Amino acid sequence: MYDNLENAGHDELVTKYAPLVKRIAYHLKARLPATVVVDDLLQAGMIGLLEASRKYDANQGASFETYAGIRIRGSMLDELRRNDWAPKSVHRRIRDITQAIRSIEHREGRDARDEEVIELLDISRDEYFKTLQDVSSHRVLSWDEIGINEDAFGHSTSDSKTGVHEQLEKQHFQAKLSDSISSLPEREKMIVSLYYESELNLREIGSVMNVSESRISQLLSQAHIRLRARMRDWIAQQ
Repeated sequence: MYDNLENAGHDELVTKYAPLVKRIAYHLKARLPATVVVDDLLQAGMIGLLEASRKYDANQGASFETYAGIRIRGSMLDELRRNDWAPKSVHRRIRDITQAIRSIEHREGRDARDEEVIELLDISRDEYFKTLQDVSSHRVLSWDEIGINEDAFGHSTSDSKTGVHEQLEKQHFQAKLSDSISSLPEREKMIVSLYYESELNLREIGSVMNVSESRISQLLSQAHIRLRARMRDWIAQQ
C-alpha cells in the first residue's frame, strides 16, 4: 500500500515537471551543434526527472524544481558525453594547443597570444583558427570536463551524501577555477560569463559584443583551451 502511494507521488511529480524537461532541452539545444537531436535530450532529461523524483529530500532546503533542474540537465550532459562525436584529430590538436598555451604562459608570466601559439606549433593562422572552430563544433560539452557549469557560478545544490573531504575538495577546485576565469583576457572572460552565467547563445553574445557568431565561437573555444591549460593539474586528478 505504502509503495503504491509513493509511486503515485513520483508519477505526479514527473507529470507536473515534464514541461521543465522540454524547456531545458530546447535551451540546451540552442547552444549545441545541429547534429544534436533534441529527442535524445528529452529522453535523457526524463530519466533525470525520474531520478530526481526518487531522490529528492525536502529537508535539504532546495525546492524540487531547483533540484530537478540540476538532475535533468546533468542527465542530458551525461548522454551527450557518451556520444562524443569529435574526431581523434580534434582531440589531438586540442592537446597540442593546450600544451603550447601552458608553456608560453609559464615562460612569459602572462596570457599567451595567438601569434605565439601559432609560431610554437609551426602551423598557419588558418589552421589554428579552424581548430578553434572545430572545438566549438565538436566539443562544446568539454567545458564540463573542467567544472564549468552551474557550480562554477554558485548555483548548485549540495548533496547530503557527499562527504566532508569531497565537499572541501570541490570548494578548493571551484576557487581555483574562479581565479582562472577571473584572470582570462577581458573579452574571453566576458564571453564565458555571458554564455554560462547569463545563458546567452553564441548569436546573442555576438550581438551584444558586435562581432560575428563565428568569432564568438572561436573566442569561447580559446577561453576553454586556455582554462584547460591553467587547470591541467586539477583535471589530471579527476
